Amino acid sequence: PARLRSAGAPPAAFEKTCAALWFDYANQRMPPELSVVVPFFNEAENVGPLIERVFEALRSQSGGLELLLVDDGSTDDTWVRIREAATRDPRVRPLRHPSNQGQSAALWTGFRASRGRVIATLDGDLQNDPADFPMMLAELAGCDLVCGVRTRRADNLLRRASTRVARWARRTALRVDFADTGCNLRVFKAELIHALPAFDGIHRFMPVLAHGAGAVVREVPVRHHPRIAGVSKYGVWNRLGRGIRDLIMVGLFLRRQLRLLDPDRLRHSAMPATTSSGAPEVRADKPLGK
Repeated sequence: PARLRSAGAPPAAFEKTCAALWFDYANQRMPPELSVVVPFFNEAENVGPLIERVFEALRSQSGGLELLLVDDGSTDDTWVRIREAATRDPRVRPLRHPSNQGQSAALWTGFRASRGRVIATLDGDLQNDPADFPMMLAELAGCDLVCGVRTRRADNLLRRASTRVARWARRTALRVDFADTGCNLRVFKAELIHALPAFDGIHRFMPVLAHGAGAVVREVPVRHHPRIAGVSKYGVWNRLGRGIRDLIMVGLFLRRQLRLLDPDRLRHSAMPATTSSGAPEVRADKPLGK
């Protein structure tokens, strides 16, 4: 800052630099309470609007906030937009894969870099609504993982039908029922990550695996918007083969999965069978950190 002032830097630049340095210093001493992780792949037009919506939705968040934007090897201007945003707001933390590795890998990179006690996730296509985060954070007080359920999906008929078929397949093969494991709008306690396996596909099975590890998982209804920019990276046919393979693998894993949470916490929860919003709840033992 002293060099900037002596060089005659504009007051706005000087103040921004001081604010960024103070933010870095404060976060080294006291990590933020909440880490929001967003994976991107060729979503340049959505980067700026998503950042604005996240910060607007969480403007009353206490304890500090960091926004980790993970560019999964984009070939458009996504990384440029992310870096520009990071220079304007020190709460934005840019991360990048040198090549496309998939949504699960991008999320896991964000998880490993997160410093918050609580982690939240959403997709980078603006179809998830960050305005649902405050409600989900409130629900987290009584569980370990809160998952969004897109009750009124802004997708075509074929994708909605495939989701219903996938739910039936999971319920039949895995003997556990979650309404919408494909929704990436989630909030969870950071220590849950240590009880989950890292694999390409975990973003579709996170509630199932968390439940198998002994966590308390809740589902709550959330909003879903039509895509207004960019192109969807997923379709029915490019997920079918992988979905069947992952279903078999997860089914085998669940048979031998260790409940990594403390056995002393294995007792029935006294919470009601539904959440405050009336959504179904899957319960398993006492919440983490209690």
